[in-house]
Amino acid sequence: IKMINPEIIYFSSNITEREEGCLSIPGYNAQVKRPDSITVNYIDTDKNNITLEANGLLATCIQHEIDHLNGVLFIDHISRLKREVILRKAIKEFTTNKLV
Repeated sequence: IKMINPEIIYFSSNITEREEGCLSIPGYNAQVKRPDSITVNYIDTDKNNITLEANGLLATCIQHEIDHLNGVLFIDHISRLKREVILRKAIKEFTTNKLV
């Protein structure tokens, strides 16, 4: 689904926890709680205004990708302690294994 200027206009109060990861921090995952269903308005590639109701994994994926547009990563949705552990490990791994 290609979305131009997506805006979530509804979040369900039903929350689901799923394992998320991201290519921004490859190899690291965490359990993230998000609304189980959403409604999103966006413009498609033909310049049509679209309203999409999404549930389950699709709702999670859309929220994850819209977070990127707002400078938010999945680790911003977990506890500070878990975030710091992931970041510390990732920084150590990526600085020791960097390509020369």
